[in-house]
Amino acid sequence: MIEQAKQLLKRIYGYDTFRKGQEDIISSIVGGRDTLAILPTGGGKSVCYQIPAMLLPGTTLVISPLISLMKDQVDSLQRLGVSAAFLNSSLGAQEYRDVLRNAMRGEYKLLYVAPERLDAPMFQSLSEQLHIPLIAIDEAHCVSQWGHDFRPSYRQLAGHLSRMPNRPIVAAFTATATTEVADDIVEMLRLREPSRYVTGFARPNLSLSVVTGVQKKSFLKQFVSERKEQSGIIYTATRKEAEEVCSLLQQGGVEAGKYHGGLTDTERADTQEKFRFDHIRVMVATNAFGMGIDKPNVRYVLHWQMPGDLESYYQEAGRAGRDGEESDCILLFEPADMQVQRFLIEQGTGDLDRKSVQMSKLNLMMNYSRTQRCLQQFIVDYFGESNVPTCGKCSSCLDKSEPVNRTEDAKMALSCVGRMKGRFGVMMAAKVLKGSRDKRLLEFGLDRLSTYGLMRHLPEKEVADWLYWLVAEGYMRLSEGQYPMVSLTANALPVLEGREAITQRVRASVKQATTSDDFTASPLFDALKQWRREAAALEGVPPFMVFFDATLRDIANARPSSINELLNIKGIGTAKADKYGEDLISVVISQGGGSETTGNRTDSIRPRKTPVAYRAGDERPSHMLSFELFMEGKSTKDIAKERGFSQVTVEGHIIRCTDEGHEVDWERIIPPDQEEVILSAIEKVGIEKLKPIKDELPSEVTYFAIHGVISKYKMNGS
Repeated sequence: MIEQAKQLLKRIYGYDTFRKGQEDIISSIVGGRDTLAILPTGGGKSVCYQIPAMLLPGTTLVISPLISLMKDQVDSLQRLGVSAAFLNSSLGAQEYRDVLRNAMRGEYKLLYVAPERLDAPMFQSLSEQLHIPLIAIDEAHCVSQWGHDFRPSYRQLAGHLSRMPNRPIVAAFTATATTEVADDIVEMLRLREPSRYVTGFARPNLSLSVVTGVQKKSFLKQFVSERKEQSGIIYTATRKEAEEVCSLLQQGGVEAGKYHGGLTDTERADTQEKFRFDHIRVMVATNAFGMGIDKPNVRYVLHWQMPGDLESYYQEAGRAGRDGEESDCILLFEPADMQVQRFLIEQGTGDLDRKSVQMSKLNLMMNYSRTQRCLQQFIVDYFGESNVPTCGKCSSCLDKSEPVNRTEDAKMALSCVGRMKGRFGVMMAAKVLKGSRDKRLLEFGLDRLSTYGLMRHLPEKEVADWLYWLVAEGYMRLSEGQYPMVSLTANALPVLEGREAITQRVRASVKQATTSDDFTASPLFDALKQWRREAAALEGVPPFMVFFDATLRDIANARPSSINELLNIKGIGTAKADKYGEDLISVVISQGGGSETTGNRTDSIRPRKTPVAYRAGDERPSHMLSFELFMEGKSTKDIAKERGFSQVTVEGHIIRCTDEGHEVDWERIIPPDQEEVILSAIEKVGIEKLKPIKDELPSEVTYFAIHGVISKYKMNGS
């Protein structure tokens, strides 16, 4: 069955080979085994259950807590010819009933369901009336109380599964699970002798950075200004910060939106859609509110404050570069972030055990924020993956500052903590070293320690930062619980005995990741992006759902002139070649690439309707056939229907003919009342790119009319 899986991979998704681990996971599932799969964000989790769903008879249930991700995946599947639907709170009552009725008829290969919707009666009804070969549980870490995003509704899944008369295969997927969380997933979901797959946690395309000691607002302005054409997400710890950061960006002329729990459902949905459709380029969101955004071309994620745990950080940072392109992940850290996160934990709804777990995770997150180890190594070590080489491009790896020898400072700090015998926290140790007259310090008699006042020359805050750095580097440890105590580790002994020196670097900058965006200088790449923007607008979908940038870049490099050549490009399967092949080849030819002939473009795929251009014996160029039909009085919409092309392609054919000097009735392309308006917009923003022109004009002005004005005045030499 794996050969069939490979055929589906090529036909549906346009890829020749599986990514690391995907083939083994799919083989396990279609072989009838429960499966736990841990893949990094962007590692292709969805393919691992979508392909088995297509191969197995019946309807696969996909349990997912992220409403927007459900919509994205269902939209993408439907566009590729795979029957899929979702059931969640975003549907109206009638829509919900329609989907449920169709599901009961077995009309879907995949049915996505929010866990909150799976109450006992609903689950029983689905399991009794549907043939369910597979239940795929996405974001499976939500079932574990040790995970960062525990959801009680996930705990009910195990009970529902155990009561099914013919329990199907169960496959659990997550991107962020420690060994402890993975064990908890298996136990809580009662997986039956599952196959376990961990494909690795490293994200080679991400450049991780921790930035300290900067003025945040100035840093943000410069950072965003250097990335004017890039989409990004900025995470904040509180709603207030989200509002302020968004306002700061908007005042600076940045197209930014906000997303947090204090907004209405409508406001959040509207902002998210604008971000997905590239109408705004920066989203400012709270850590506490999961966006569930599956936007592949996010080029950077910046954390305005340190989040509460490493799992959350890596999941949020991992929303950058889902398309595999180079991307930046920056954490702006200052010690006060700890107090904000402590407050959020203490005010949370979890019980004492849960809060104790959260505090321990917060301490580890702080260690990450202060470490000078390779940041990628630090993260993968946390998730239990060892022997991963340094990434070579995080802020630690790129830090070329001269290390400062702080061995004597280390001895003072370690000696002080050792004498406090693990009974006090970091702040009290800092007070002792500073020589504070704090009332509690004096009550405990800590002023009588020989280390009292040894670092009185430094501010108390700086002493505390130094102690936290020693914790991050493994010379000291913090106990679990809400009030962690600090104590020495075995690593401290060589330092205290004078056998090991301690050096420290100070970081305060971030290097911009080397991205592929420089390729936008290619006229063909620009033309392909413009075509994608128009095609997406006609279909009412985000541009990335048509093609990723990487695919357009490959097309611009390869300049295919036939469907067969197009199918050699990664990310183009037969479904998309059938739908967009002629459009793409037409764009390539219009930019001086490919072949002027059309006879070899149907050698492997038959279009949905045999286009006029392919009638036997007709040697005329395809664009001329469209133009002749246009001159006969037919509309571009009717020509597109007759020829089996998209309207965008036909309009491109007409403009190409006018550029070649063919006479045309311009009023059929440019409404008379729009010509001067379009010319004014061109004069204001220039003629280099169409989108700025379109943005200056009323919504009723079409790209066809803009193209027409440009062509008309080129012909007249204006």
